[in-house]
Amino acid sequence: MHWSSLNPRTWFASRTQSAVPDELAAHLLLGQRGERLAAEYLERLGYRLVVSNFTLPVGRNRRGAIVQAEIDLIAYDAETLCFIEIKTRSSDWFAAPSVNVDLRKQRQIARVARAYRRMFDLVDEPYRYDVVSVILPPENDSGKMAPPRVEVLRNFWRDDKFHKRRWTESFGDY
Repeated sequence: MHWSSLNPRTWFASRTQSAVPDELAAHLLLGQRGERLAAEYLERLGYRLVVSNFTLPVGRNRRGAIVQAEIDLIAYDAETLCFIEIKTRSSDWFAAPSVNVDLRKQRQIARVARAYRRMFDLVDEPYRYDVVSVILPPENDSGKMAPPRVEVLRNFWRDDKFHKRRWTESFGDY
């Protein structure tokens, strides 16, 4: 078959259809299950859930592609607006799930949270950033699953962490 006889629409459709899996990858299923468990746990603690998977474009990467950032859950804990990142792992043998909420991820979430607060005129309202760590152990040899472990890390970081300090603030006046 010669390239000139190919219809770009049908060629692209055939390429994308074969690339889409019938089922989600195991790590994505684990993440979805962890997000459901975290939401249920937070509701039992008294959080009022507002929205899940809130996504906004936050800029472009070095190649010019649009970068999307997402906040897993936005909820109220009493009168405090909480922006919540959920990290799910099957084990904490190597490191706690919260270790993966690194500085880059914190900046992205803070950026989206700032836009969310502006969109809904919540700039002067109290807010914080929480992380929910979910550990979903796999089945053991007898086929039984250990119960999941969920931990809420309130106020995991603050915005002032990202403010640049001036020379005089860092070293004092000389």
